[in-house]
Amino acid sequence: MPYYRSVGEVPRKRHTQFRQPDGTLYAEELMGQEGFSADSSLLYHRHAPTAIVAAEAYDPPAVTRVPNLPLKPRHLRTHQLDHTGADPILGRRYLLANDDVRIAYVSADRPSPLFRDATGDHCLYLESGALRVESPFGALDAVAGDYVIIPTSTIHRLVPTGDEPARLLAIEAAGHVGPPKRYLSVRGQFLEHSPYCERDVRGPDAPLLVDGSDVEVLVRHRRGWTRYVYAHHPFDVVGWDGHLYPWAFSIHDFEPITGRIHQPPPVHQTFQGPNFVICSFVPRKVDYHPDAIPVPYHHHNVDSDEMLFYTGGNYEARRGSGIGQGSISLHPSGFTHGPQPGAAERSIGVDFFDELAVMVDTFRPLDLCAAADECEDPAYAWTWARPGTTPAG
Repeated sequence: MPYYRSVGEVPRKRHTQFRQPDGTLYAEELMGQEGFSADSSLLYHRHAPTAIVAAEAYDPPAVTRVPNLPLKPRHLRTHQLDHTGADPILGRRYLLANDDVRIAYVSADRPSPLFRDATGDHCLYLESGALRVESPFGALDAVAGDYVIIPTSTIHRLVPTGDEPARLLAIEAAGHVGPPKRYLSVRGQFLEHSPYCERDVRGPDAPLLVDGSDVEVLVRHRRGWTRYVYAHHPFDVVGWDGHLYPWAFSIHDFEPITGRIHQPPPVHQTFQGPNFVICSFVPRKVDYHPDAIPVPYHHHNVDSDEMLFYTGGNYEARRGSGIGQGSISLHPSGFTHGPQPGAAERSIGVDFFDELAVMVDTFRPLDLCAAADECEDPAYAWTWARPGTTPAG
């Protein structure tokens, strides 16, 4: 994250003696990216964070992938998936994936186990409900509309805290996720043209300090999964400082960029990841040229697949296609896509769009996972055709 935070107790100088009340040294841990060459934080543990007493291979829930064949647009209805008794991590239903990113959905009503993903950052979007993210950095509360970024290798637990299940879109990267570089100065400050800034970002503000011994942690790494048993609870950090930590940002704090004519998706970009971007479509005033057509023109992004998660309001370009709350549309590279028939004409003269959606554009094709087949609307691909058209095949 591009700005510094200090939480709890830390010594005045880094890498110097910092002692507990009984005189023993706190265990200093540097958590950093790119081999000491990028963002990092220093954490001070009561116990050595390396102390494990057991390790064994772990078989995670299977995730299958098949190509999008025949190549066509897809509509997934996530609310149709079975989420009975799910936790926010192991209960995820994987929908779409490639070698850069995995996209899953879950409606969770129970806490997750302790988990560390050593393969990449997670970007979580909370559709509804409430969620507490617990980690060695402290606790971070999220509500509907929040994005939460969890850095690679952060041990964490996700705890639904509301009266209803936490409905969650999980975007799991094979690398790091953060604000687009064009929004940041060379020293990491948000620039004036950025649609959000440091005031909109929240991080943990106090140590969590959990006691315990023989604590299980599931770890996903580059060769599979391992179940560790730690001698002491990893949430024993009395203080930390640095630029790397879990953080939250509300989609409702994204300030839309508008213009006289239709603005392309890059103005909605919120985060970037390895070979993908995440965009936020929020309620906004739209084009004010007297001859403007506010909905998107037909477009063919030859280098990317486009996934859109509909999370509120009324998405003008998709009206009449069966899209609703919790829907996901996939428009793949190789297919020209655009507004539903009649949408362009209907939008003329409209001055405000009341829509809320999260978009993921990937630069490698997205495969379909098993849960996508369970909740697909098979009629969607034909909704651009004239009335009475019968799909071939």
